[in-house]
Amino acid sequence: MSVRSLFATPVYDGTLSDPRLLDDLEQSCLMFAQEDRAGRGWSKEHNYRGYTSYASLNDLPQRDPAFGDLVKKLNKHVAAFAEACAFDLGGRKLKLDSLWVNVLKPGGMHSGHIHPHSVVSGTLYVAVPPGAGAIRFEDPRLPFMMAAPTRREDAPESLRTFAHVTPEAGTILLWESWLRHEVIAGTAKQDRISISFNYS
Repeated sequence: MSVRSLFATPVYDGTLSDPRLLDDLEQSCLMFAQEDRAGRGWSKEHNYRGYTSYASLNDLPQRDPAFGDLVKKLNKHVAAFAEACAFDLGGRKLKLDSLWVNVLKPGGMHSGHIHPHSVVSGTLYVAVPPGAGAIRFEDPRLPFMMAAPTRREDAPESLRTFAHVTPEAGTILLWESWLRHEVIAGTAKQDRISISFNYS
């Protein structure tokens, strides 16, 4: 008898190993959170606990040199992930489509969602205080499981309905954009700062 695993869901876990750039990005994220009135307004209107530039600033790599440097590094990580996923891109490369800042206040969370119209999505974690909420990925088969029993507590990660990843500052996570994910509310006393992005 044998059991095969089919239809794996890959998640890329890399590192931005440039402490100076990480510090520059943190300062820039906090500056945008102070100065971007449209982003603060959108965050308040949509009950986002903190600040996001998701709906306000679409030119961060041109606006701030640190973000321009970040994109060059992200391009390499995304290319490596695309290769690991065996994407047939016909000689083309995935290209950055959008990039935004998230400054999540203590107790903040982000409900489950996907990123339509993109191929690869991801997040760079800039500041992750102790107790910050993890990112939780949902098994894409969940809506089809119907009468399937729950999994045991000791189930391997590949068989669990949800997978939690607790990042550190500098962690880069990438996933295919159809993969549903959310940010769990944590117990941190300080802001959790991240930069999210989509590639098409």
